[in-house]
Amino acid sequence: MLDRFNGLAPEAAEEALLACCASPGWAARVVAARPYQTSADLVVAGVTAFDELGWGDLQRVLAAHPRIGQKPVGDGAEAAWSRREQSGVKATDGAAEELAQVNDAYERRFGHLFLIFATGKSADEVLAAARGRLRNDDDTERVVVRGELRKIVELRLERLAEAAAA
Repeated sequence: MLDRFNGLAPEAAEEALLACCASPGWAARVVAARPYQTSADLVVAGVTAFDELGWGDLQRVLAAHPRIGQKPVGDGAEAAWSRREQSGVKATDGAAEELAQVNDAYERRFGHLFLIFATGKSADEVLAAARGRLRNDDDTERVVVRGELRKIVELRLERLAEAAAA
């Protein structure tokens, strides 16, 4: 049961959700659909609301994420989850420098930070994906970014639901 999450004041529930997806409209929509009977109900509602976000909202969500390979700052849930998600991306000095260069090239090419669902990925896998994605056209990359963000939001919603059910 999600009694703890369902019982939060709307503002507190929205704040908890913003650690999953930094779109205030998204968080408000998910909160408005309470109460949730199961963790799966919360995750499905959150992912469904995410799927309806436009590119402008997604850019706002992207801006809230730390650059891949850089240590997330802060001690809130979002920073803690980012640290956990990027825990496998431990790069040697040379790889860290290359990752920074690829990040820069990506940001110049697409106008936003490179984002990948990093959970379970090594620095080499992230680098290979970043290099490959630099070849995408803008429309293709937007589809890829949406998919990567969706996976992150889903994982974070699952973690939020686990915490709320405990």
